[in-house]
Amino acid sequence: MPETGPPPGLVIRRQEPDHLERAHGLDLRLLHPWGDLTTPFHGAWCVLRPGDLTDTHQHTERELFICISGRGEVRTADASHPIAAGDLVLLPADTDHAVANPHDTDFAYYAIWWQA
Repeated sequence: MPETGPPPGLVIRRQEPDHLERAHGLDLRLLHPWGDLTTPFHGAWCVLRPGDLTDTHQHTERELFICISGRGEVRTADASHPIAAGDLVLLPADTDHAVANPHDTDFAYYAIWWQA
């Protein structure tokens, strides 16, 4: 089937790993909102390189991680929780947390957050 442009209303935003920005202890790119698209949530493509550890933080929003590739850990006040590609992680609002990659390959996930 020949490749054609998308039909009206269909938007494909290609992800370019070279355009990630370093912030909060990981490489990321904010994805939502963008342009004229408004959503009731925000999102970011996140990549932890081997040895990365995000800043420990909390916020009033709930947060969902969709683990895409590799392995990592979610660290909360009481424990470290291993996570891997295919896992979903739901963090309640006001929970101290950080994400770590103690492994030798990249760990990528999509983070979505919304007001609780």
